[in-house]
Amino acid sequence: MPLTTHQDGGDDVRTTLRSTFAQAGADGFVHVRDIDSGAEFGHGADSRVVLASVFKIPIALEYARQAAAGQLDPARRHTVTAAYRAGGSGTDGCLHDVAMSARDLAFMMMTISDNAATDLLLDVVGLDRVRETLDSLGFEEFGVASCAALDDDVRRELSLAADRSIDDQLAGVPPQALLALGANDPERSPSSTPREVTALLAAIWRDEAGPARACAEVRDIMRQQVWQHRLVSGFPDGARIAGKTGTDVAVRNEAGVVEYPDGKRYAVGVFLRTHTPATRQPLADRAIGRAARAAVDQLRSRQ
Repeated sequence: MPLTTHQDGGDDVRTTLRSTFAQAGADGFVHVRDIDSGAEFGHGADSRVVLASVFKIPIALEYARQAAAGQLDPARRHTVTAAYRAGGSGTDGCLHDVAMSARDLAFMMMTISDNAATDLLLDVVGLDRVRETLDSLGFEEFGVASCAALDDDVRRELSLAADRSIDDQLAGVPPQALLALGANDPERSPSSTPREVTALLAAIWRDEAGPARACAEVRDIMRQQVWQHRLVSGFPDGARIAGKTGTDVAVRNEAGVVEYPDGKRYAVGVFLRTHTPATRQPLADRAIGRAARAAVDQLRSRQ
């Protein structure tokens, strides 16, 4: 049941959130869940949002489940070839083939959001298996896809050349055409709701999304994410944070878990649809940390 203003007493926090998102030039959607008590706070928590690279969380989970079940050798090496590379972080921007273990593909996918590593790992574990796991856990509406498929959609929509970098070609596209892309639309791109995303994270942190060994591996990898400009920016050094960012043309997200020294654990999802397709949007990045902190503080004030 979605929380109402009267149930959670969060009028002031929602006013703060609306102001934060407005200053960042974005529409924002938030959900925070106390992993152990189940208490929650939301702002647009049941709105469908574009996941962008947040959809890599269930891919990591499926890898870890198969490894824990002995169906996949995490040490077996796989090669990221030119067929997977489109330019970007990690192996996605390498000039030559790179071989690494399945575990390290998952590590690159989650810590720096390496798209080439993502698509190779997805081929290893099987998109159908990821879908089956999500469905079995009750997340039938949680979207997932390969990064290449999403790139192909952009190429088709804008009639871009297949043999040239998408980023190079987007530089000459008018802003309104970029904002109209399906990549920004939850009806045409992998999507979910903030509430569903935090439910998946809570299941991983409570060892309910698979064998305890698999859930622990996902948690460990997510705690090593390198990006400090979104979720992490809102919390003090004493809090331990695991997260996964998501970025596309007009999408800025992060979902993760904040663990406080007092033992309290909070699954957090903040999803922004920005009003500009600009590549650099520091106000939107910082708004994610500020919104997450405001929502977590609201929950902590009630406990």
